[in-house]
Amino acid sequence: MYLTKEKKTEIFENHGRLKSTSDTGSPESQIALFTFRINHLTEHLKQNKKDHSTRLGLLKLVGKRRRLLDYLMKNDIERYRAIIAELGIRK
Repeated sequence: MYLTKEKKTEIFENHGRLKSTSDTGSPESQIALFTFRINHLTEHLKQNKKDHSTRLGLLKLVGKRRRLLDYLMKNDIERYRAIIAELGIRK
């Protein structure tokens, strides 16, 4: 499995607002988790070009991340800029 429990808690500790493992609901931590999953699926699709079900899942994840980023940009532009810079996401 590519996403173990330890890796997930590490992502939540590094990118959450409270810097603890219990901060799983903040937009920053969810965006970081989606980014990790998107990067993994992108690498998978580079090797398996005809895997259309994975491609559909990837597009759904990108849409979820985009909606969270839009929410964050609308409510707190500084947090939006910080997470964009931290994860290296460009619009």
